[in-house]
Amino acid sequence: MDKPKVVKIIEKNADDLPDVCEVRESHTDYVELVQQDMYGVDKIYDLAELFKVFGDSTRLRILTALLHHELCVCDISDALEMNQSAISHQLRVLRTAGLIKVRRCGKSAFYSLDDDHVKKIIELGFEHIMEGK
Repeated sequence: MDKPKVVKIIEKNADDLPDVCEVRESHTDYVELVQQDMYGVDKIYDLAELFKVFGDSTRLRILTALLHHELCVCDISDALEMNQSAISHQLRVLRTAGLIKVRRCGKSAFYSLDDDHVKKIIELGFEHIMEGK
């Protein structure tokens, strides 16, 4: 009678493991499911561009200020302690990306988040980073 095969299990920290499979084995059923449900390359590109806009701390500071209330450029400038031209430049980027909207009232322009999706993205981002702290 053959001896039973003993498999030695070595526990390692996941951070110490390489990001490759030790054995090349494709799970075609999973791959097919993923491919069916994946967004197209064009949509992925659009999403990457959106996340690039979120990749600037000044723009994020503006967005978090607008979480609380609509503000004019002067208000945002004062709240962030930055000059108006720097704020105006970032507002243009945020507006082009569809993250904020502007409401004109006489000689003033008031900015606010474009919709609730923007608020959710910011809140989920903060929730994620606060999770581990």
